[in-house]
Amino acid sequence: MNGKKIVKWGGIGLAALCLIYVGSIVWFEARLGINQPQGATSLVIATFNDDGERHERVVRLETIDGNSYVAANHWPRAWYHQALDNPNVEVKMPGADSFEPYEAINVVGEEDSYVREIYSFGFNFRFRTGFPPRYFLRLEPRRA
Repeated sequence: MNGKKIVKWGGIGLAALCLIYVGSIVWFEARLGINQPQGATSLVIATFNDDGERHERVVRLETIDGNSYVAANHWPRAWYHQALDNPNVEVKMPGADSFEPYEAINVVGEEDSYVREIYSFGFNFRFRTGFPPRYFLRLEPRRA
């Protein structure tokens, strides 16, 4: 084989590996979105789009210094953008029987750095999800 063929086949192999990797991320995220597994640290957040339609999503709760945080850790994040657009959300906390009204507050600055340091994931999770950017919301109870 000459050098040009090696480069050509190497490029094809690399492109195939990239497609397989992207496909595995899409498969993982789709399964997660469909199944929405719930555990002891999961909550259900109900957000509302511009038309007032309710959308529910299971997300992980992290309690830090008595505050409740959730993170957009995956590429599908419509719920996060809806919460930014309309911070009046409803949350069913772990073990609760019903939804309660909350305000979703965008976490920025020093608070973001602090939460990011504590609410971290290892390389395996980040690789499996395709290294999405992470954004945090603090959930504050509000009166109905």
